[in-house]
Amino acid sequence: MSKLVIVESPAKAKTIEKYLGPGYQVMASMGHIRDLPKTLLGVDIENDFKPRYVDIAGKTALIRQLKSAAAQSDGVFLATDPDREGEAISWHLAQALKIDINEKNRVTFNEITKTGVEKGMSNPRSIDMNLVNAQQARRILDRIVGYKLSPFLWKKIRNGLSAGRVQSVAVRIIVDREEEIRSFVSEEYWTIDALLSATAKGRAFKARLHGLASDKKKMKIENKEAADRILESLNGQEFKVTSVKHSERQISPAAPFITSTLQQEASRKLGFNAHRTMKTAQELYEGVEVEGYGAVGLITYMRTDSLRISDEARREATKYIKERWGEKYLPEKPRVFKSKGSAQDAHEAIRPTIPSLPPEKVKDSLTQDQYRLYKLIWERFIASQMANCIHDTIKMDITAGDYLFRASGYTVRFDGHTVLYVEGKDEESESDGPLPSLEENTVLILKEINGNQHFTQPPPRYTEATLIKALEENGIGRPSTYAPTITTIIAREYVEREEKYLKPTKLGEITTKIMKELFPEIVDIEFTANMEEKLDAVDSGKADWVETLREFYKDFAVTLENAEKSTGEERIVIPDEETDVICELCGRKMVVKTGRFGKFLACPGYPECKNTKKLVKEAGGVCPKCGGKILIKKSKSNRVFYGCENFPSCDFVSWNPPTDKACPKCGKTLFKKKGKNGELYCVTEGCGYTSKDTGEGQSA
Repeated sequence: MSKLVIVESPAKAKTIEKYLGPGYQVMASMGHIRDLPKTLLGVDIENDFKPRYVDIAGKTALIRQLKSAAAQSDGVFLATDPDREGEAISWHLAQALKIDINEKNRVTFNEITKTGVEKGMSNPRSIDMNLVNAQQARRILDRIVGYKLSPFLWKKIRNGLSAGRVQSVAVRIIVDREEEIRSFVSEEYWTIDALLSATAKGRAFKARLHGLASDKKKMKIENKEAADRILESLNGQEFKVTSVKHSERQISPAAPFITSTLQQEASRKLGFNAHRTMKTAQELYEGVEVEGYGAVGLITYMRTDSLRISDEARREATKYIKERWGEKYLPEKPRVFKSKGSAQDAHEAIRPTIPSLPPEKVKDSLTQDQYRLYKLIWERFIASQMANCIHDTIKMDITAGDYLFRASGYTVRFDGHTVLYVEGKDEESESDGPLPSLEENTVLILKEINGNQHFTQPPPRYTEATLIKALEENGIGRPSTYAPTITTIIAREYVEREEKYLKPTKLGEITTKIMKELFPEIVDIEFTANMEEKLDAVDSGKADWVETLREFYKDFAVTLENAEKSTGEERIVIPDEETDVICELCGRKMVVKTGRFGKFLACPGYPECKNTKKLVKEAGGVCPKCGGKILIKKSKSNRVFYGCENFPSCDFVSWNPPTDKACPKCGKTLFKKKGKNGELYCVTEGCGYTSKDTGEGQSA
């Protein structure tokens, strides 16, 4: 007889079976096998919130196979993922297969490698009921909130809506930002920039007016008249260097990834949404066939908020850095990154399981998504163990008449970790370029001076990266919930994507307004964060899960009752989104409606006029093949592309977006390559123009 090992996925089962060898049978539970019923509350609130679990639909045959294998085995090991959810799956398996939860039959693997599997199998333990109860508390709390609030929203707004402990707060954050943007009053301001050089043929650099030389306070220039007065007074003045300050700036590498920072950086650098990131990371963790290695898990467990890394991994990274770049690229002492106080330290940070295995060596064995994400994780980890980047900085004060100009810049003395990896940014800032090294009292040549008009900008809408950052900073949800939360609020049409930004829909705004008025605690950021901390306390055994639920439900039940009493039967009507498309039958402006198969255009004159149309979004520009409109479309995998409105008679498509600029060579629409420094280019056959040729296109 062989020992039975149960994991969640077939990919993980295949990799682990390779390491365990003969004497072991590895089977997959395909995730959870039991859950609360779909159509009932499934929680006995009066009887200490006792849950009623049922077999998940479609899992009956699998459960029967697992029972049979367990009965015929020489022992069962529950090897589901090493987190709350995995612990709960193991507990449910034990219940279904009648396995004693007090026996040492629970094993966990931080990495799916030979070493990781052997280490896990040699340290079996009993099921951790604190983790199980923490998962149950979250599941039951989310079920109560969703089950009790959703019918209320159906009655007030429309059927099919849902509310949730984390999702409703996430929508509120996005709605609040939209209100900030709408209420923002833009203010005009001006800057004055001088282009200077030390000699007639010397390299020019930019200095910006700071203020008066007498007090050195920053000056605000409110309008063109004020800017013109300053420019007039600067006419003919001598520009002289009055102060030069040299210093050194040391830039430390970013820490290895945790779940939230991986999702943020994959969004910034790869354009992955959170769901795509976690799906790909799961594949890399569970194991892929790598030439020369066989089936191997390439990264450590991807749901973690700990920055700890093993001494063995640090030593291997150090050895690799020394061999590839030399000893000067190593820090003076090994780097240790400190996790946040609330972090669970059960797992390491996300890192490659074989630090000496660079991305280029596994590229041919991976899908494109797997390769790009592995490369990101590998580079971030290796760079985290490298020496600081060192900049030589220079700051100059330059006086001209009564005014003080300032210039700053840097040169890279030593690239350090940036030879491999530079952390992405949510918003690009104006960077300092190199400055010439000048002495005090140097008189400069003024090549050009201009006043530039600016307007203050509202805060930007959230992207997936910045929303995840906001959720994490506010203590809303946990790393494992960010991806499903974002997926849910988009699927429920509370939020929609507009390019890379998340924008609330009318439905999202109205639902949030109702929630704020009637269920303020559910969408209160501080309350939700405090609730998260209480649930975390159950993890560590510091709080009782039933008492935690009881404390929440006491106030929630009162709020729900008051909301039911204070509202009538009348539904809130969501205003239709009006478009510029004219109904050719009656002349009205058509509106956007949502049906079984998604959004479409309909005449607001229904039932008198029943005209409907397919909803299309124009991308701007004209088709370079036939001159038709270019439309925004989506592939089967939900990826955005751009195609001609005259398809199928015209087959033009592009993954890159069109712009409002025309090609200076042939006059056709220019397209923009994706990426931070995406250049403009012409797709017209035989043209070959790119913006590298002249710097820009012409306005169309």
